Order: sequence, then C-alpha cells, then structure tokens
Amino acid sequence: MYRFLLTPRWLGAAALAVVAAVIMVMLGNWQLHRYQERSAINHRIDAADSVTAVPLTSAMAAPTAAGKAGASPGKALAWTKVSTSGRYDPTREIQARGRTVNGDVGYEIITPLVLADGTAVLVDRGWVPMPAAGAAAAPTVPPAPAGDVTVVGQVHLSESRPTAIEHRDGRLDTRRISVSRLAAEMPYPVYGAYVLLTSQTPANDPAFTRIPIDHEDSWQNGGYAVQWWLFACMALFAFVWQARKEAQDNAKPATAGEPAKPRVKLKDRVAEADRRREAARMAAMSDPIDRVEEADRRREATARQAAGE
Repeated sequence: MYRFLLTPRWLGAAALAVVAAVIMVMLGNWQLHRYQERSAINHRIDAADSVTAVPLTSAMAAPTAAGKAGASPGKALAWTKVSTSGRYDPTREIQARGRTVNGDVGYEIITPLVLADGTAVLVDRGWVPMPAAGAAAAPTVPPAPAGDVTVVGQVHLSESRPTAIEHRDGRLDTRRISVSRLAAEMPYPVYGAYVLLTSQTPANDPAFTRIPIDHEDSWQNGGYAVQWWLFACMALFAFVWQARKEAQDNAKPATAGEPAKPRVKLKDRVAEADRRREAARMAAMSDPIDRVEEADRRREATARQAAGE
C-alpha cells in the first residue's frame, strides 16, 4: 500500500521534510536559549535591590594595560550587583548626551573611580537634565565627592555602535558609552564594563536621577521557540498526510470492487460538428424528396388559404 514511498519523488519529499523539521527545531532551541539568557538577566535586574553585592574583582577580570579596557564580563554577568571602593577622578569625567529619562532629555555623568591597585572602573553616577539654555549650554553637574568612596551598582556592558569622543564643557563628551574607546582617554587600566550606580557612601547627590533599567523581552523569544517547534511538527504532519492521501487514492478501485473507470477523452467539437453534418447529408440522400407530390401539397395548401378568404 505504501510501496510508492520508495520512489525517488517520495524519498526526496521525505528528506526535505526531515531536513526542514530539523532546522526548525534547531531554531526553536536557539530561541529557547535566548529566552533563558534574557530571563536570567531580568532576574538579576529584579533581585539587585535584595541580593548582597559581590566584590567588583570577583565579577570582572582586572585590567592590566594603561589606556586600555580589560575583558568584558559578557552577558552572563550583565546587571550583576557589585561593590568597590576608591577615589573619583573628576578631571576625566564623561558626559553622555541625549539621554532620556521619564521622557526628558539630559546627560548621564560617568566618573572614573580609581581603585587602590591603580586600576579604575567607570561609574555612571546618574542623570541630570538639559539646561534651560538648551543643548549648547553646559549641564549643571554636582561635583564628585573627594576622598575615599564606596559604590554599589550593577554591571553595565559597553553600548553598541560607539561614537566619537570629544572634549566639551571640561569633560569628555560622547553619545554612546563605549568602555574601550573611553579607556583610551585614561592614564590607567580600565575595567571592561562600567557600573550603574545604585547607592554610594558618602551618599550620592540628590540632584542625580537614578538610571532606570529596562527589562529584556524574554517572552518574545519563548513565543518564537514554540512557534518554530510547531512549524517542525507541521512539516512532518504535511508529509504524513499527503502520503496517506496518496495511499487512499491508490486503494480506491480495489476496495470498491469496481473496475477502474476509463479515462474520458475530450471530444473534438469541430470533428463532432462535421460528423453531424455528414450524417444529415447521408440521411437526405437515402430518403429522396418526391417533387411532384411536394408540388401538389403546396397547391393544396394555397387553395385552402384562398377558400378561407
């Protein structure tokens, strides 16, 4: 009944269905991995206020070369809550322009924190609004505290699409926070990610607005994973359904006990018309008309008409 599956056409269709299903399952697994990765990031974001901060040196590899950034901690450690102590270096402070918080545009202020071992980590102290005079005016930034400072914050990876670094308002000015580019402006080794400040000792100036952290859309990846797996099932189901339909069509004459109906050929309309005309001509030739009798019939009909008048 299913011997047709061994034909080249059906073997090719089976191979195509299996390959398509395998690819779709792999895509679904990749989306599942992204879902798990983003869910872990969201968990670290949500737990930041309740978990104990770990030392900075345990979360990130220490940098070694002056003017260069250390290794990035990677997405697995993004938003990890860390703590460290040192002294701020306000002479190399950075302002990231065009930053929006609660619908308002302003600046994020990043200040290097120099640790006891001579390395430094960039600390995003918070957001300040754009001055009333406009973007051309220098923002009002509270000075960094002098002396030893202990900061607690979350690891923030470098932003994508780095932009040029300029000198403006006595600070380094940039649109995107790229640690590797900013490290080139520093005289000391810089850690491979920066810290988004959540608390500080002594306390951070209240003029700063804490930077909100957006959650990852993990459920979108979860939905895509299920979608790809369903597509894989549909590809295999479509092959099985088509094969079953083919088998049923092949078995119909045998199960009904009737001989297979001969194929009906379409008639040639022109030939059929010619055949009919020829038949009419032959019929006329086989039954000749009696002209005398026909003439009498006509005269009789004319006389009846005259009498009726």
